[in-house]
Order: sequence, then structure tokens, then C-alpha cells
Amino acid sequence: MDIDDPKDLVRRGYDALARHYEESYATESKYRPWLDTLQQRVPPAAAVLDLGCGCGLPVARALAAAGHRVTGVDISEVQIRRARELVPEAEFRRADATAVEFPDASFDAVVSLYALIHIPLAEQPPLLAKIATWLRPGGWFLGTTGHSAWTGTDDNWLGGGATMWWSHADAATYRDWLTQAGLSVQGEEFVPEGDSGHALFWARRPVAGE
Repeated sequence: MDIDDPKDLVRRGYDALARHYEESYATESKYRPWLDTLQQRVPPAAAVLDLGCGCGLPVARALAAAGHRVTGVDISEVQIRRARELVPEAEFRRADATAVEFPDASFDAVVSLYALIHIPLAEQPPLLAKIATWLRPGGWFLGTTGHSAWTGTDDNWLGGGATMWWSHADAATYRDWLTQAGLSVQGEEFVPEGDSGHALFWARRPVAGE
């Protein structure tokens, strides 16, 4: 299989399996406590970036319904089109997360769940550095990463007949990358999934003087 452009493989996979993914994960209950905690940490009507937003469920919808100003970014045109239908009160942009640009201090929070792990390893630390600049001082990053290092594919992802690609470092490496990006890691937990799992990180952009 040609994976000279893994991000294009990811894009094509999500384009093909948008509905499969929505049916599998849109009602995933584990997101709820994470989003509840986030809302306790950001101001009312916060500006939130959902990086790797997919179809907008459940993250963008839950945050928009709570009155926050949500911007979603995803590499899949099909997912973005679906997100605009499902969460019309949010703003969505079809873009590569590593190429999209926002002014400094644009967001009170950046959420990136199960998206970093679809980006080539060499591009992940620079993206985390950009995320740190997009946050306002005191703003929060909530993200899932790999727990152990692995790169590979699933040729029949979700039973839908399309190929998906992942690449991630281990949790300790992500902790270092977040710190090097200028963020202060405030929490880390293991999120089990099947025989393995992911790491969930809470990190904060320090306020001047901290």
C-alpha cells in the first residue's frame, strides 16, 4: 500500500467512513466528564477550537449547546460537511491541522481528541507549539495522545472497507513535547481502549509571572 502521504490516507479514510465513525463514536459517553471539567475551567461563552472535530459530535455540539463559541477544523471534507449540518451554530473549516493558522491568543481552550495520533510524528511537536500560541494566557489544552509508541494501519477500519493510519509516541514523550511547547501539564490519565489505550492530557498556557 502506498502511504507516501499518510495524511491523505487519513483524509480519504474519514471521507469514506464518516457515517461509520459517527455511528460508532458520536454518543461515546467517556467524552462527557472531560467536557464537563473543561467547562468548569473556561469562562462563559468561551472561544474553543475543536482540532480534528470530525462530524462535530459529540465535542462541538456539546460545547456549542453550552453557549461556547466553537470553531472546528478537520481534514475530511465529508466530515466537515456533516458537522455543518449537525452543529450549525458552530463554525467549521476544512484544513490540515498542521497548516491551519490562527492569531495568537485566539482561544480559551483547544480540544484535540483522537486527532494528533493521525499526524506524522515529526509534525506533532510543531503543531503543539502552535496550539500553545493559539491559547490565551490561562487557556487550556485538552488532548488525547498515544500511551505507547506505535505506527500502523488498519485495512478494514470499523468494518467499513477503508484503510486508516495512525502514528504516535508514548505518553512520556508527549509530556515532554507539551512542556517544550510552553504548556504546563496539569493532569494525565490512561484511557483504556480494547487491549491498549490512549493518554489524556490537561495542559495550560501559563499566565505571565507564573
